[in-house]
Amino acid sequence: MKTFRILFAGAGLACLAHVNGAAMACAACYGKSDSPMAQGMNAGIFALLGVIAMVLFGAGTFFVVLARRAAVAARSNDNPKN
Repeated sequence: MKTFRILFAGAGLACLAHVNGAAMACAACYGKSDSPMAQGMNAGIFALLGVIAMVLFGAGTFFVVLARRAAVAARSNDNPKN
């Protein structure tokens, strides 16, 4: 088992050694915030925030609909039409 850990760690270090220096950090980390890469990253962040907002809005709407239906059902059970 220890041999596999050593081999895995060695493979990881070998992969890191072959990575180009330009790929180690993004344009925002280097301080070039007006580059196309930084603009794309910002667009991706805003797109994901939009998706999260839509999902939360949908979940909130679902619970509001459930609460309204429960209120209507409770009112109809309180006043049975016989």
